[in-house]
Amino acid sequence: MRAIMVTYDSLNRHFLPAYGCDWVKTPNFDRLVEKCVTFDKSYVGSLPCMPARRELHTGRYNFLHRSWGPLEPFDDSMPEILKKNGIFSHLTSDHNHYWEDGGCTYHTRYSTWDCSRGQEGDPWKPVVQVDVPPHLGQLWPQDVANRRFLGTEADLPQTKTFNGGIEFLDVNHDADNWFLHIETFDPHEPFYSTPEFQALYEQDYDGPLFDWPRYAPVDDEERPYIDHVRKAYAALVTMCDKNLGRVLDKMDEYNLWEDTLLIVNTDHGFFLGEHDWWAKNNTVNFYEEVAHTPLFIYDPVTKATGRCDKLVQTIDLPATVLDYFGLPQPKDMLGKSLLKTAMKGETVRETCIYGVHGAQITCTDGRYKYIMAPTEANEPLFNYTLMPTHMRARFPVEELQDIQLQEPFEFTKGCRTMKTADYNWMGASMPANMKIDMKKLVSHAKAVMKTYLFDLEADPGETNSIQDAKLEEYFRGEIVRHMKENDAPVEQYTRMGLEACL
Repeated sequence: MRAIMVTYDSLNRHFLPAYGCDWVKTPNFDRLVEKCVTFDKSYVGSLPCMPARRELHTGRYNFLHRSWGPLEPFDDSMPEILKKNGIFSHLTSDHNHYWEDGGCTYHTRYSTWDCSRGQEGDPWKPVVQVDVPPHLGQLWPQDVANRRFLGTEADLPQTKTFNGGIEFLDVNHDADNWFLHIETFDPHEPFYSTPEFQALYEQDYDGPLFDWPRYAPVDDEERPYIDHVRKAYAALVTMCDKNLGRVLDKMDEYNLWEDTLLIVNTDHGFFLGEHDWWAKNNTVNFYEEVAHTPLFIYDPVTKATGRCDKLVQTIDLPATVLDYFGLPQPKDMLGKSLLKTAMKGETVRETCIYGVHGAQITCTDGRYKYIMAPTEANEPLFNYTLMPTHMRARFPVEELQDIQLQEPFEFTKGCRTMKTADYNWMGASMPANMKIDMKKLVSHAKAVMKTYLFDLEADPGETNSIQDAKLEEYFRGEIVRHMKENDAPVEQYTRMGLEACL
């Protein structure tokens, strides 16, 4: 038995014809619709990148206990479970966060792994003098330096990542018992592709370089470039589609459809001007463009196809892979295998929750979405970890001055963890020498964190929050149920104004 997982980063389902788009060219995603079960109600769990990847390994929510960080010593990792049970696992990726402090324990869980450099602001090419306008941000100089060495499609990290997957299939297609994880950072920003893809959507753009939107609201100066950014993103999606086709062609060539599970997924979507926002996690209100994700699964046992409208989540994918290989699911893995869902349309959950550490908690049943804001104070809030790193840096010593020792949670296998105050509620990277303007941070939080209830069937664009006391009470109860199931820290109930539910 074999399995392939192809993971994209920041893939907005609204840009796929498989989900109703009528202008982006993705013939290979269309092939998936013919071969796979296409899931229409797939949702995120924890955001953004590495919190989602922790869920791809462990099958349980990250955001209730900590922000961005590595796999913990007590975590159950699906690729490592495979490895320990004689199933070879391999990762080929250009996702540069794997090789930073905040992601340093993920790739080493696989039997083997391959790294392709150059995405985003990856500290790769040593160009000392790079002229970039200062307003573009701290990662731009390095990215501009990297682009000097990424002139052709063959040079691009995405291409090299898929080359690694193709090489694995060429070498191992006759072997048994393996799991191949092909993970590309694209179509994550910056939306950089070669002219052949760009020309499919835009031939005469003469404006400023603008393929890396800020994590912020769209301002008046940026508004004229929304169309350009969307076309740059579409070009990158089409490049993603081309490389997906290379995998599907190999499955045809080696007849892998007979005995190889295929999962094609993403960690979350991306705002491209919708709701007047760019990007993802600074919005806090995770509208459908970010939270509602594309997902395709091919099961060689049943060869089922068609659409599935059952509610599923990222946390279900590791359980699905383990089930396919006939391995037991660890008790701390709370996701559910989707094999019977794909085959028979069986329900695995009535509701799910998702969010970012320290922000709103959203609960949906696939029809209604309840975005619940915390109390005005939004505190207390702590990180629980044995791996004290943020995205690109270790916890600064100032953050480590008042460490407490937390008694074990149900899933920490008897281990106590560090308990540190989380002064950065978005869980982003904070270098040790960066001073934090707490007043500005709290002000921003209060401005964006509000409670909403949307009817996604009647209002798919989420433009009108409705009032329904019974529905709100139901979803608050479901949030509490999920929090208890995940052994959420007591202060999460206080932060959310749910102390009475303990």
